[in-house]
Amino acid sequence: MAARLMNAQAQVCKLGKHVVDPMARQFHASCYTASKVALSKFDSDVYLPYDKLNKRLEVVRSRLNRPLTLSEKVLYSHLDDPANQDIVRGTSYLRLRPDRVAMQDATAQMALLQFISSGLKKVAVPSTVHCDHLIEAQVGGPKDLARAKDLNREVYDFLASTCAKYGLGFWKPGSGIIHQIILENYAFPGLLMIGTDSHTPNGGGLGGLCIGVGGADAVDVMADIPWELKCPKVIGVNLSGKISGWTSPKDVILKVADILTVKGGTGAIIEYHGKGVDSISCTGMATICNMGAEIGATTSLFPFNQRMADYLKSTGRGGIAAEAQKFQSKILSADKNCEYDELIEINLDTLEPHVNGPFTPDLAHPISKLGENSKKNGYPLDIKVGLIGSCTNSSYEDMGRCASIAKDAMSHGIKSKIPFNVTPGSEQIRATIERDGISEVFDKFGGTVLANACGPCIGQWDRQDVKKGDKNTIVTSYNRNFTGRNDANPATHCFVTSPEMVTALSIAGRLDFNPLTDELTGADGKKFKLKAPFGDELPAKGFDPGQDTYTAPPPSGENVKVVVDPKSQRLQLLEPFDKWSGQDLTDMTVLIKVKGKCTTDHISAAGPWLKYRGHLDNISNNMFIGATNSENNEMNKIKNQRTGKWGNVPEVARDYKANNIKWVAVGDENYGEGSSREHAALEPRHLGGRAIIVKSFARIHETNLKKQGLLPLTFANAADYDKIQPTSKISLLNLNSLAPGKPVDCEIKNGDKVERIKLNHTLNELQIGWFKAGSALNRMKELAN
Repeated sequence: MAARLMNAQAQVCKLGKHVVDPMARQFHASCYTASKVALSKFDSDVYLPYDKLNKRLEVVRSRLNRPLTLSEKVLYSHLDDPANQDIVRGTSYLRLRPDRVAMQDATAQMALLQFISSGLKKVAVPSTVHCDHLIEAQVGGPKDLARAKDLNREVYDFLASTCAKYGLGFWKPGSGIIHQIILENYAFPGLLMIGTDSHTPNGGGLGGLCIGVGGADAVDVMADIPWELKCPKVIGVNLSGKISGWTSPKDVILKVADILTVKGGTGAIIEYHGKGVDSISCTGMATICNMGAEIGATTSLFPFNQRMADYLKSTGRGGIAAEAQKFQSKILSADKNCEYDELIEINLDTLEPHVNGPFTPDLAHPISKLGENSKKNGYPLDIKVGLIGSCTNSSYEDMGRCASIAKDAMSHGIKSKIPFNVTPGSEQIRATIERDGISEVFDKFGGTVLANACGPCIGQWDRQDVKKGDKNTIVTSYNRNFTGRNDANPATHCFVTSPEMVTALSIAGRLDFNPLTDELTGADGKKFKLKAPFGDELPAKGFDPGQDTYTAPPPSGENVKVVVDPKSQRLQLLEPFDKWSGQDLTDMTVLIKVKGKCTTDHISAAGPWLKYRGHLDNISNNMFIGATNSENNEMNKIKNQRTGKWGNVPEVARDYKANNIKWVAVGDENYGEGSSREHAALEPRHLGGRAIIVKSFARIHETNLKKQGLLPLTFANAADYDKIQPTSKISLLNLNSLAPGKPVDCEIKNGDKVERIKLNHTLNELQIGWFKAGSALNRMKELAN
């Protein structure tokens, strides 16, 4: 099977416009021998690919004959066939060779189940799994971790054994959040990495193009199939001035979110440049890139500089820093006079601290306006909980700056007025802040240090201080604040800001406090203002690695057994989806017409549902339960068009499937924004969906739908959304002539009235093959036979 799949991969390359030169594939393999600086301490036999990247880039330079942005240099130097690849920003589909794959435990389950189905014996590129999503915050780090290990033992054992069998590195629960682990160990300037988490772009803080994808994309790369990406546009952000005082790197991306909104970066890479870059630490740059996911960007990155070199040296990778410096001008910085598709100017000297929210990360409030805006909009002014950390803001510098604020307050006899939760990004950060006394400061301040995991940021929070439905406010240094995301309470008003601002607001306990101008009252009754935060960028004593939480794969996994119990409620082997029949999809029922924002959280909720991420049938019971039904403005209540009875969405979908009724879902703008979770595509496919028709898609989700054999279609005229009613019958016609760039004919029946509209799509020839085969994985197997 594996040998046939390798032949299939060669055929896959021929599905595009050009046939790949066999020498190009040999060239790809040479990346592992061109340099003698190891990719990481865990990949001692895999070397930095700078020589190969530079040679490929020269081929592209000679063809394009123009100055290149940094994004283009890194991306195009990873082309599978640089001599023949069509390269047009916003149009071409690039076939790429990423350097590595990273997966978190919630998405890795489905990705590895798909890889097992492929029949291959070993991953083709360095790949890792990180256990960070399944640990629920309850009382504190050690107890929460012990509880998670017990509750999730079956899943952890599956992931560990699958990693050992197929050659992946395994980071145990408690090791930390995937993106912090990547930054500390694997990211390097010029890297192209894909990760099964939407905040994978965090690695852009070390000058890498790190892109969030669904599990099926990860399977392609692990199977040595070129990875496909629509050639991104490039949005430049020129930073002038210097970060100082209460302004932090987080405020840069909060401002960019204000400018671009949650969909303004879709289909583009955000490239930061300018003199202001050098005033931002490496981990600060990672913060900015991390939250670029909230504006829909493909990824974000910064040019290689001394701050990155310092971080590499501090984390034991001085050899990588030295090698990167050799290629700084050739690969790791933009050419002079390069052109951006859009240019944003931000002056760091005048940038005010921001607090964004609630319910969306692009609703920006400068701190000077937060109180006024909160009162005007009726936001609860009293803050119930402050939370710092997460993959976005849990660096040593972040923790040190927050500790300086806490110590300042305690020197006046006061501390946090509200519960204050701290999430270290990794075991290394936890051990280092404990050694350096920062954890002790937080403890005296009234804080609780949680496990090295995602925790409340993704809804893994057993919150007890408010009842569901109670209107309340929390402030976090997280990246995402959709309705109900953190605590499953739709009435919680979550505001995202810098960890420094969270700390200050936690001392005051109110949204209408501005630490730049307002005074607090000390225990002695005297008024005082908080001093501007300060903290070391890197620990003076170096990082303390803490406990060893990494397991390397054995030289051979041949004798390792991976067992999935057929009775398991957590794991389920996958059955292939059915092929397209070759007939038009006619008289399909509308399962749900979604009103307003519909993120992947609305389509496939996280929180308590994370435990079922490896069991497709069980997790499908959360499909669309958070989406608002346009018919009644309610969540998880739709009318069964077969029976006339009202029911929850998964229940009605299962009834349709059992009665062979094909269905479509209809949505609004930026459908599927947020997480990279492919379950939001797998579940509709599993329960009988055939097409998703919306005004516009978020990038990752659209690709995930294609991978699972669903048709992602957009209204050619957005106003046609109003023509579809819950009782409508939808037909997609002339599918035998489905072709790239050719709209799909759609017939809408409302009683005796029949209307025809056009639906657009972005499917290319390869992706149309996925639809016809039933899924990308089915197509891979077809080519293998």
